[in-house]
Amino acid sequence: MNGCLYICATPIGNLGDISERVLETLKEADLIAAEDTRHSMGLLSHFDIHKPLISYHEFNKVERARELVDRMLSGTKVALITDAGTPVISDPGEVLVKAAKEAGIPVTSLPGPCALITALTLSGLPARRFVFEGFLPMEGKDRRQVLEELKEERRTVILYEAPHRLKRTLGELADALGGGRRLCLCRELTKIHEEALDMTLEQALAAYEDTEPRGEYVLVVEGKTDEMVSQERAAKWESRTPQEHLADFMAQGLSKKEAMKAMALAFGKSKSEIYALINK
Repeated sequence: MNGCLYICATPIGNLGDISERVLETLKEADLIAAEDTRHSMGLLSHFDIHKPLISYHEFNKVERARELVDRMLSGTKVALITDAGTPVISDPGEVLVKAAKEAGIPVTSLPGPCALITALTLSGLPARRFVFEGFLPMEGKDRRQVLEELKEERRTVILYEAPHRLKRTLGELADALGGGRRLCLCRELTKIHEEALDMTLEQALAAYEDTEPRGEYVLVVEGKTDEMVSQERAAKWESRTPQEHLADFMAQGLSKKEAMKAMALAFGKSKSEIYALINK
């Protein structure tokens, strides 16, 4: 008879945030898969939970997922936890969940603490539509590509960052999005020294100019607004004459009529306005 997999959210700081359902599940599980068994031992001991622990982390996720699936197929009930928050979110747990589902093993998720949602609700920035990027790629082309995509992102953007990389990330975000972009810089959420600082990217850089960041950070960044789009369009329009813009579009192989239509879309003007300016 098959076992099952329970995805268990654990506190991101304040131990009081763990749910009764998660506690019951951890007590009833046959095995607990933890990102760092030493770290998780402290959490489990606090709640007087004494169950076999097995490590499941970024460096053994594929092999260990196969092992855990085999055990669940033999009837083992496995609870998956991460160091803090909800497994799978910026976490290798997604490999295990995928493998379990492909093997036909029942999977259920027990909701609870999640740093990105906590930060978003604290930020005061638009929450109806948002995008979670997790940690930016470390280096090279992938990192540059994500930053380039974020330039045009209209939704609120949420990022995780470690303290030793915070200054670099703030600087690159300011270069890509503009130093005036609004930000809620969240640190040590739910812990004693919790902060949720409302500022711009430029102000955040200045705040850490002579101070070393400490703690784990969540950055909630304002998406590109209609006002920003209008300002960019206006600046681009003013950079050249209407005739020069027309020539640019026609150089892409468009007819004059098609080029004027493309200009209207690109600069937020009506086709009649473009026609009048071209034929002045």
